[in-house]
Amino acid sequence: MTTAVPSPSTVQPGPQPRPAEGFRGRGGLPLSIAAMLFSGTSSQVGAAAGAQAFGAIGPAGVVAVRQLVAACVLLPIARPPMHRFTWRQWWPTLALGVVFAAMNLGLYTAIDRIGLGLAVTLEFLGPLGVALARSRTRRDAACAVLAGAGVVVLVAPGPSSDWFGIAMGLLGAVCWAAYILLNAEVGARLPGLQAPAAASTVAVVLYLPVLVVLAVQDRFTTTALLAAGVAGIASSAVPYAFDLIMLRRVPARFFGVFMSINPVLASLVGIVVLGELLEAREWLGVFMVIAANVVTTTTKSS
Repeated sequence: MTTAVPSPSTVQPGPQPRPAEGFRGRGGLPLSIAAMLFSGTSSQVGAAAGAQAFGAIGPAGVVAVRQLVAACVLLPIARPPMHRFTWRQWWPTLALGVVFAAMNLGLYTAIDRIGLGLAVTLEFLGPLGVALARSRTRRDAACAVLAGAGVVVLVAPGPSSDWFGIAMGLLGAVCWAAYILLNAEVGARLPGLQAPAAASTVAVVLYLPVLVVLAVQDRFTTTALLAAGVAGIASSAVPYAFDLIMLRRVPARFFGVFMSINPVLASLVGIVVLGELLEAREWLGVFMVIAANVVTTTTKSS
């Protein structure tokens, strides 16, 4: 779901109650907005914190520690009985673990090369693509064109473009789309938080060689571990828990539209925490992608 980073904040895990038809609970709309704003900000601040450790352990090291922290948080809560999983439960869980590993690596590598705001905006094309693929209406076709134009404006392709950074951001988008589809599959087979907890464990196993190499090279400084650990909690555990609650309190359409604020939050956090200033052209590209998502989400939920 950024989050990315993406953090798993875009889809409910496991069988869930009917989406809320109105704003439930004490506080209503203001409290719900505050909670979702906190969740999105936490996710982007976590990504920015992880970026502080790039110099010591690199994007792959940050992802490895983040996945380890996420697994340590989720496993005691969900307690998935992995020794009793059937192959029908295991194959989407394994695939989801691979997606976790690749999605976060793509996002953090893109952050390292092209900045937080641009990386998160590119990754945001994943859920937008899933939504657009499920319809053939003219409005959705127009949204696809708008989103594509937004990306062109955002990255301004040219000889000096960081094509590898852009490609890694798009890899994150593809993986986020796969996460949405896989989560729907595994959510019907494992209850509650069992699927993300087990998938996080799979991702940790995949990153064990990275953890071992970095440990042998003595690159795990206190600062790097702290920064990557904050990324694991702020970009995974916090938004996941908050979004799970919010999906039961607010209408699905409102939640989906409000998610569109994440690229803006990422850009603002990038400015404040990382000193990454966006040009007017880049802001225009960000808002074009957001507009395409808002229109698409509103159409799908109406």
